[in-house]
Amino acid sequence: MKLHEYQSKDLLAKYGVVVPGGKVATNAAEAKAIADEFGGKVVVKAQVLMGGRGKAGGVKLFEDSDSAAQFTQELIGKRLISIQNPDGMVVEKVLVAELVDIAEEYYLSVLLDRAEQKIVVMISKEGGMEIEQVAEENPDAIVKLYVDAAWGLDDYEVRDAVQRANIPAPAQRQMVAMIKGLVQVYLKEDADMVEINPVALTPEGKLLAADAKVSIDENALFRHPEYNETKDDAADHPIDGEASKLGIAYVNLGGDIGIMGNGAGLVMCSLDEVNRAGGNPANFLDVGGGANAERVKTCVNLVLMDKNVKGLLINIFGGITRCDEVAKGLLAAFAELDVTIPVVARIEGTAAAEGLKLLEGSQIIGAKSMQEAAQKVVELAYA
Repeated sequence: MKLHEYQSKDLLAKYGVVVPGGKVATNAAEAKAIADEFGGKVVVKAQVLMGGRGKAGGVKLFEDSDSAAQFTQELIGKRLISIQNPDGMVVEKVLVAELVDIAEEYYLSVLLDRAEQKIVVMISKEGGMEIEQVAEENPDAIVKLYVDAAWGLDDYEVRDAVQRANIPAPAQRQMVAMIKGLVQVYLKEDADMVEINPVALTPEGKLLAADAKVSIDENALFRHPEYNETKDDAADHPIDGEASKLGIAYVNLGGDIGIMGNGAGLVMCSLDEVNRAGGNPANFLDVGGGANAERVKTCVNLVLMDKNVKGLLINIFGGITRCDEVAKGLLAAFAELDVTIPVVARIEGTAAAEGLKLLEGSQIIGAKSMQEAAQKVVELAYA
Protein backbone atom coordinates (compact mmCIF):
# COMPACT_ATOMS: atom_id res chain seq x y z
CA MET A 1 0.00 0.00 0.00
CA LYS A 2 1.45 3.36 -1.06
CA LEU A 3 1.59 6.17 1.47
CA HIS A 4 1.05 9.80 0.64
CA GLU A 5 4.12 12.01 0.61
CA TYR A 6 3.25 13.64 3.93
CA GLN A 7 2.80 10.21 5.55
CA SER A 8 6.08 9.00 4.08
CA LYS A 9 7.96 12.03 5.39
CA ASP A 10 6.41 11.69 8.85
CA LEU A 11 7.54 8.05 8.91
CA LEU A 12 11.07 8.90 7.80
CA ALA A 13 11.34 11.65 10.40
CA LYS A 14 10.40 9.10 13.07
CA TYR A 15 13.64 7.28 12.22
CA GLY A 16 15.84 10.35 12.21
CA VAL A 17 15.75 11.25 8.52
CA VAL A 18 15.75 15.04 8.07
CA VAL A 19 12.73 16.31 6.13
CA PRO A 20 11.53 19.84 5.29
CA GLY A 21 8.91 21.34 7.57
CA GLY A 22 5.37 21.11 6.29
CA LYS A 23 1.73 20.38 7.06
CA VAL A 24 -1.35 19.12 5.23
CA ALA A 25 -4.14 21.49 4.16
CA THR A 26 -7.60 20.76 2.79
CA ASN A 27 -8.59 24.34 1.93
CA ALA A 28 -7.12 27.75 1.09
CA ALA A 29 -7.37 29.14 4.63
CA GLU A 30 -5.40 26.26 6.08
CA ALA A 31 -2.81 26.56 3.32
CA LYS A 32 -2.35 30.29 4.01
CA ALA A 33 -1.91 29.72 7.73
CA ILE A 34 0.73 27.06 7.11
CA ALA A 35 2.51 29.17 4.51
CA ASP A 36 2.61 32.09 6.96
CA GLU A 37 4.52 29.88 9.39
CA PHE A 38 7.30 29.58 6.79
CA GLY A 39 7.31 33.24 5.79
CA GLY A 40 5.30 32.59 2.63
CA LYS A 41 8.14 30.78 0.85
CA VAL A 42 6.62 27.35 0.32
CA VAL A 43 5.97 24.59 -2.15
CA VAL A 44 2.41 23.30 -2.49
CA LYS A 45 2.12 19.65 -3.54
CA ALA A 46 -1.06 17.77 -4.41
CA GLN A 47 -1.35 14.67 -2.23
CA VAL A 48 -2.45 12.11 -4.80
CA LEU A 49 -0.91 8.69 -5.28
CA MET A 50 0.14 9.04 -8.89
CA GLY A 51 3.29 9.65 -10.85
CA GLY A 52 3.93 12.86 -12.75
CA ARG A 53 2.26 15.22 -10.27
CA GLY A 54 4.53 18.09 -11.25
CA LYS A 55 3.97 17.78 -15.00
CA ALA A 56 0.22 17.49 -14.32
CA GLY A 57 0.23 20.85 -12.55
CA GLY A 58 0.04 19.52 -9.01
CA VAL A 59 3.28 21.04 -7.66
CA LYS A 60 4.16 24.74 -7.53
CA LEU A 61 6.59 27.05 -5.71
CA PHE A 62 5.54 30.29 -4.06
CA GLU A 63 7.11 33.36 -2.48
CA ASP A 64 4.01 34.53 -0.57
CA SER A 65 1.20 32.86 1.36
CA ASP A 66 -1.68 34.51 -0.56
CA SER A 67 -0.53 32.97 -3.84
CA ALA A 68 -0.09 29.59 -2.16
CA ALA A 69 -3.63 29.82 -0.79
CA GLN A 70 -5.06 30.77 -4.20
CA PHE A 71 -3.30 27.82 -5.85
CA THR A 72 -4.61 25.48 -3.15
CA GLN A 73 -8.16 26.70 -3.78
CA GLU A 74 -7.75 25.97 -7.49
CA LEU A 75 -6.16 22.57 -6.85
CA ILE A 76 -8.58 21.08 -4.30
CA GLY A 77 -11.26 19.14 -6.17
CA LYS A 78 -9.31 19.17 -9.44
CA ARG A 79 -8.59 15.93 -11.31
CA LEU A 80 -4.92 15.61 -12.19
CA ILE A 81 -4.09 13.52 -15.24
CA SER A 82 -0.63 12.27 -16.18
CA ILE A 83 0.96 9.82 -18.61
CA GLN A 84 1.33 7.34 -15.75
CA ASN A 85 -2.31 7.84 -14.66
CA PRO A 86 -4.46 8.67 -17.72
CA ASP A 87 -7.67 8.29 -15.69
CA GLY A 88 -6.39 10.86 -13.21
CA MET A 89 -6.99 11.35 -9.51
CA VAL A 90 -8.95 14.03 -7.67
CA VAL A 91 -6.98 16.21 -5.24
CA GLU A 92 -8.48 16.26 -1.74
CA LYS A 93 -5.52 17.64 0.21
CA VAL A 94 -2.17 19.31 -0.35
CA LEU A 95 1.15 19.37 1.45
CA VAL A 96 2.37 22.90 2.16
CA ALA A 97 6.10 22.63 2.89
CA GLU A 98 8.94 25.06 3.41
CA LEU A 99 10.87 25.99 0.29
CA VAL A 100 14.34 24.45 0.22
CA ASP A 101 17.32 25.77 -1.71
CA ILE A 102 18.92 22.83 -3.50
CA ALA A 103 22.56 22.79 -4.57
CA GLU A 104 22.65 19.12 -5.64
CA GLU A 105 20.16 16.26 -5.96
CA TYR A 106 20.79 12.56 -5.24
CA TYR A 107 18.73 9.37 -5.34
CA LEU A 108 18.29 6.85 -2.53
CA SER A 109 16.01 3.84 -2.08
CA VAL A 110 15.62 0.56 -0.22
CA LEU A 111 13.65 -2.27 -1.81
CA LEU A 112 13.65 -5.99 -2.48
CA ASP A 113 15.80 -7.36 -5.29
CA ARG A 114 13.75 -10.41 -6.21
CA ALA A 115 16.44 -11.85 -8.48
CA GLU A 116 19.01 -11.80 -5.66
CA GLN A 117 16.39 -12.49 -2.97
CA LYS A 118 17.90 -9.74 -0.85
CA ILE A 119 17.09 -6.26 0.36
CA VAL A 120 19.07 -3.75 -1.66
CA VAL A 121 20.01 -0.12 -1.06
CA MET A 122 20.32 1.89 -4.28
CA ILE A 123 22.34 5.12 -4.32
CA SER A 124 22.91 7.51 -7.20
CA LYS A 125 24.40 10.97 -7.55
CA GLU A 126 21.92 11.56 -10.38
CA GLY A 127 18.80 12.38 -8.41
CA GLY A 128 15.73 14.31 -9.48
CA MET A 129 14.99 12.04 -12.45
CA GLU A 130 13.43 8.62 -12.95
CA ILE A 131 15.78 5.90 -11.74
CA GLU A 132 14.76 3.74 -14.74
CA GLN A 133 16.11 6.45 -17.03
CA VAL A 134 19.36 6.61 -15.08
CA ALA A 135 19.68 2.81 -15.22
CA GLU A 136 19.21 2.85 -18.99
CA GLU A 137 21.40 5.84 -19.85
CA ASN A 138 24.12 5.55 -17.20
CA PRO A 139 23.92 2.29 -15.22
CA ASP A 140 27.33 2.91 -13.62
CA ALA A 141 25.78 5.88 -11.81
CA ILE A 142 23.80 3.50 -9.58
CA VAL A 143 25.55 1.82 -6.66
CA LYS A 144 23.86 -1.20 -5.05
CA LEU A 145 24.42 -2.29 -1.48
CA TYR A 146 22.85 -5.58 -0.39
CA VAL A 147 21.64 -6.05 3.19
CA ASP A 148 22.56 -9.32 4.88
CA ALA A 149 19.37 -10.84 6.29
CA ALA A 150 21.17 -12.19 9.36
CA TRP A 151 23.73 -9.48 10.11
CA GLY A 152 22.26 -6.34 8.58
CA LEU A 153 24.63 -3.58 7.47
CA ASP A 154 28.03 -2.69 8.86
CA ASP A 155 29.00 0.97 8.90
CA TYR A 156 32.08 0.40 6.76
CA GLU A 157 29.89 -1.15 4.02
CA VAL A 158 27.61 1.88 3.97
CA ARG A 159 30.55 4.32 3.94
CA ASP A 160 32.15 2.42 1.06
CA ALA A 161 28.92 2.46 -0.98
CA VAL A 162 28.45 6.20 -0.41
CA GLN A 163 32.00 6.88 -1.55
CA ARG A 164 31.55 4.68 -4.63
CA ALA A 165 28.44 6.70 -5.49
CA ASN A 166 30.65 9.82 -5.55
CA ILE A 167 28.62 11.66 -2.92
CA PRO A 168 30.65 14.77 -1.94
CA ALA A 169 32.77 14.34 1.19
CA PRO A 170 30.91 16.98 3.27
CA ALA A 171 27.62 15.10 2.73
CA GLN A 172 28.89 11.54 3.17
CA ARG A 173 28.38 11.27 6.93
CA GLN A 174 24.79 12.54 6.58
CA MET A 175 24.12 10.15 3.71
CA VAL A 176 25.36 7.20 5.79
CA ALA A 177 22.96 8.16 8.59
CA MET A 178 20.11 8.59 6.10
CA ILE A 179 20.71 5.14 4.60
CA LYS A 180 20.70 3.51 8.03
CA GLY A 181 17.42 5.30 8.82
CA LEU A 182 15.81 4.10 5.59
CA VAL A 183 16.84 0.51 6.23
CA GLN A 184 15.25 0.72 9.69
CA VAL A 185 12.03 2.06 8.13
CA TYR A 186 12.04 -0.81 5.65
CA LEU A 187 12.58 -3.50 8.28
CA LYS A 188 10.56 -2.21 11.23
CA GLU A 189 7.58 -0.75 9.34
CA ASP A 190 7.00 -3.73 7.01
CA ALA A 191 7.80 -1.66 3.93
CA ASP A 192 8.38 -3.13 0.50
CA MET A 193 9.80 0.12 -0.92
CA VAL A 194 11.30 3.28 0.56
CA GLU A 195 12.49 5.98 -1.84
CA ILE A 196 13.82 9.53 -1.57
CA ASN A 197 14.07 11.38 -4.87
CA PRO A 198 15.55 13.82 -4.63
CA VAL A 199 17.79 13.72 -1.61
CA ALA A 200 18.55 17.44 -1.48
CA LEU A 201 21.90 18.96 -0.53
CA THR A 202 21.44 22.61 0.43
CA PRO A 203 24.05 25.32 -0.22
CA GLU A 204 24.76 25.21 3.53
CA GLY A 205 25.66 21.51 3.26
CA LYS A 206 22.50 20.08 4.88
CA LEU A 207 21.12 16.81 3.51
CA LEU A 208 17.35 16.22 3.61
CA ALA A 209 14.52 14.29 1.96
CA ALA A 210 12.92 16.77 -0.44
CA ASP A 211 10.44 14.13 -1.60
CA ALA A 212 9.64 10.65 -0.29
CA LYS A 213 7.72 7.54 -1.27
CA VAL A 214 6.99 4.63 1.03
CA SER A 215 4.98 1.51 0.26
CA ILE A 216 3.84 -0.82 3.06
CA ASP A 217 3.35 -4.56 2.53
CA GLU A 218 -0.44 -4.99 2.46
CA ASN A 219 -0.13 -8.35 4.22
CA ALA A 220 1.25 -6.50 7.26
CA LEU A 221 -1.39 -3.77 7.46
CA PHE A 222 -3.01 -5.43 10.46
CA ARG A 223 0.05 -4.21 12.38
CA HIS A 224 -0.44 -0.66 11.12
CA PRO A 225 -4.01 0.46 11.89
CA GLU A 226 -2.91 4.08 11.51
CA TYR A 227 -3.13 3.64 7.74
CA ASN A 228 -6.67 2.21 7.64
CA GLU A 229 -8.23 5.55 6.70
CA THR A 230 -6.05 5.92 3.61
CA LYS A 231 -5.95 2.30 2.54
CA ASP A 232 -8.66 2.52 -0.11
CA ASP A 233 -7.29 5.64 -1.83
CA ALA A 234 -3.82 4.10 -2.00
CA ALA A 235 -4.61 2.03 -5.07
CA ASP A 236 -2.81 2.63 -8.37
CA HIS A 237 -6.15 2.70 -10.18
CA PRO A 238 -9.64 3.89 -9.08
CA ILE A 239 -11.17 0.45 -9.71
CA ASP A 240 -8.44 -1.12 -7.55
CA GLY A 241 -9.55 1.18 -4.74
CA GLU A 242 -13.21 0.27 -5.19
CA ALA A 243 -12.31 -3.44 -5.18
CA SER A 244 -10.34 -2.95 -1.97
CA LYS A 245 -13.41 -1.51 -0.26
CA LEU A 246 -15.43 -4.53 -1.38
CA GLY A 247 -12.78 -7.04 -0.33
CA ILE A 248 -12.26 -8.32 -3.87
CA ALA A 249 -8.84 -9.25 -5.28
CA TYR A 250 -8.58 -7.01 -8.35
CA VAL A 251 -5.59 -5.54 -10.19
CA ASN A 252 -5.90 -3.28 -13.22
CA LEU A 253 -3.50 -4.36 -15.98
CA GLY A 254 -4.26 -1.72 -18.58
CA GLY A 255 -5.48 -4.00 -21.38
CA ASP A 256 -8.88 -4.50 -23.00
CA ILE A 257 -9.96 -8.11 -22.29
CA GLY A 258 -11.68 -8.35 -18.91
CA ILE A 259 -10.90 -11.54 -16.97
CA MET A 260 -12.51 -13.03 -13.89
CA GLY A 261 -12.26 -16.46 -12.32
CA ASN A 262 -12.31 -18.23 -8.99
CA GLY A 263 -8.85 -18.83 -7.61
CA ALA A 264 -5.64 -16.91 -8.23
CA GLY A 265 -4.02 -19.75 -10.16
CA LEU A 266 -6.97 -20.14 -12.49
CA VAL A 267 -7.07 -16.42 -13.18
CA MET A 268 -3.31 -16.38 -13.87
CA CYS A 269 -3.79 -19.24 -16.34
CA SER A 270 -6.59 -17.25 -17.97
CA LEU A 271 -4.27 -14.25 -18.38
CA ASP A 272 -1.71 -16.48 -20.08
CA GLU A 273 -4.28 -18.00 -22.42
CA VAL A 274 -5.65 -14.60 -23.43
CA ASN A 275 -2.10 -13.44 -24.14
CA ARG A 276 -1.43 -16.59 -26.14
CA ALA A 277 -4.59 -15.98 -28.16
CA GLY A 278 -3.37 -12.48 -29.04
CA GLY A 279 -5.36 -10.51 -26.48
CA ASN A 280 -4.30 -7.93 -23.88
CA PRO A 281 -5.69 -8.65 -20.39
CA ALA A 282 -7.41 -5.68 -18.77
CA ASN A 283 -7.35 -6.98 -15.22
CA PHE A 284 -6.85 -9.75 -12.69
CA LEU A 285 -10.00 -10.52 -10.70
CA ASP A 286 -10.42 -13.44 -8.32
CA VAL A 287 -14.07 -14.04 -7.42
CA GLY A 288 -12.98 -16.28 -4.55
CA GLY A 289 -14.19 -19.65 -3.33
CA GLY A 290 -17.80 -20.18 -2.40
CA ALA A 291 -18.89 -17.01 -4.20
CA ASN A 292 -22.63 -16.45 -4.16
CA ALA A 293 -24.72 -14.83 -6.86
CA GLU A 294 -24.48 -11.35 -5.35
CA ARG A 295 -20.68 -11.45 -5.19
CA VAL A 296 -20.38 -12.64 -8.79
CA LYS A 297 -22.66 -9.81 -9.84
CA THR A 298 -20.44 -7.32 -7.97
CA CYS A 299 -17.34 -8.70 -9.71
CA VAL A 300 -18.89 -8.30 -13.15
CA ASN A 301 -19.75 -4.72 -12.26
CA LEU A 302 -16.13 -4.07 -11.29
CA VAL A 303 -14.73 -5.39 -14.57
CA LEU A 304 -17.21 -3.37 -16.62
CA MET A 305 -16.28 -0.16 -14.77
CA ASP A 306 -13.21 -0.15 -17.02
CA LYS A 307 -14.36 1.57 -20.21
CA ASN A 308 -11.43 0.10 -22.15
CA VAL A 309 -12.78 -3.45 -21.84
CA LYS A 310 -13.85 -4.85 -25.22
CA GLY A 311 -14.61 -8.40 -24.13
CA LEU A 312 -15.05 -10.44 -20.95
CA LEU A 313 -13.71 -13.91 -20.21
CA ILE A 314 -15.24 -15.75 -17.25
CA ASN A 315 -13.40 -18.88 -16.11
CA ILE A 316 -14.99 -20.81 -13.25
CA PHE A 317 -14.09 -24.21 -11.89
CA GLY A 318 -16.70 -25.32 -9.37
CA GLY A 319 -15.20 -27.01 -6.35
CA ILE A 320 -16.40 -25.03 -3.37
CA THR A 321 -18.15 -22.66 -5.74
CA ARG A 322 -21.35 -24.00 -7.29
CA CYS A 323 -21.55 -23.22 -10.99
CA ASP A 324 -25.30 -22.68 -10.88
CA GLU A 325 -24.77 -19.92 -8.28
CA VAL A 326 -22.19 -18.35 -10.57
CA ALA A 327 -24.64 -18.50 -13.47
CA LYS A 328 -27.34 -16.82 -11.36
CA GLY A 329 -24.92 -14.03 -10.50
CA LEU A 330 -23.99 -13.55 -14.13
CA LEU A 331 -27.61 -13.41 -15.26
CA ALA A 332 -28.48 -10.96 -12.46
CA ALA A 333 -25.62 -8.68 -13.41
CA PHE A 334 -26.42 -8.72 -17.11
CA ALA A 335 -30.12 -8.10 -16.44
CA GLU A 336 -29.27 -4.80 -14.72
CA LEU A 337 -26.39 -3.68 -16.94
CA ASP A 338 -26.36 -2.56 -20.53
CA VAL A 339 -23.62 -4.94 -21.63
CA THR A 340 -22.62 -4.44 -25.25
CA ILE A 341 -19.33 -6.36 -25.26
CA PRO A 342 -18.96 -10.09 -26.04
CA VAL A 343 -18.86 -12.38 -23.01
CA VAL A 344 -17.47 -15.92 -23.06
CA ALA A 345 -17.73 -18.27 -20.09
CA ARG A 346 -15.99 -21.53 -19.35
CA ILE A 347 -17.82 -23.21 -16.45
CA GLU A 348 -16.72 -26.60 -15.19
CA GLY A 349 -17.09 -28.59 -11.97
CA THR A 350 -19.80 -28.72 -9.30
CA ALA A 351 -23.27 -28.15 -10.80
CA ALA A 352 -21.70 -27.18 -14.15
CA ALA A 353 -24.52 -28.72 -16.18
CA GLU A 354 -27.10 -26.79 -14.19
CA GLY A 355 -25.11 -23.57 -14.60
CA LEU A 356 -24.73 -23.96 -18.36
CA LYS A 357 -28.45 -24.75 -18.62
CA LEU A 358 -29.28 -21.47 -16.88
CA LEU A 359 -27.10 -19.53 -19.33
CA GLU A 360 -28.79 -20.93 -22.43
CA GLY A 361 -30.52 -18.22 -24.42
CA SER A 362 -28.50 -15.42 -22.78
CA GLN A 363 -25.79 -13.30 -24.40
CA ILE A 364 -23.11 -15.29 -22.56
CA ILE A 365 -21.31 -17.65 -24.94
CA GLY A 366 -20.25 -21.00 -23.52
CA ALA A 367 -16.90 -22.71 -24.11
CA LYS A 368 -15.72 -26.25 -23.39
CA SER A 369 -12.18 -25.33 -22.36
CA MET A 370 -10.12 -22.42 -21.11
CA GLN A 371 -8.22 -22.28 -24.40
CA GLU A 372 -11.40 -22.22 -26.44
CA ALA A 373 -12.86 -19.49 -24.23
CA ALA A 374 -9.77 -17.31 -24.58
CA GLN A 375 -9.70 -17.76 -28.36
CA LYS A 376 -13.39 -16.92 -28.70
CA VAL A 377 -13.34 -13.80 -26.55
CA VAL A 378 -10.27 -12.40 -28.35
CA GLU A 379 -11.77 -13.07 -31.79
CA LEU A 380 -15.10 -11.47 -30.87
CA ALA A 381 -13.56 -8.49 -29.07
CA TYR A 382 -11.24 -7.60 -31.93
CA ALA A 383 -13.64 -8.41 -34.76
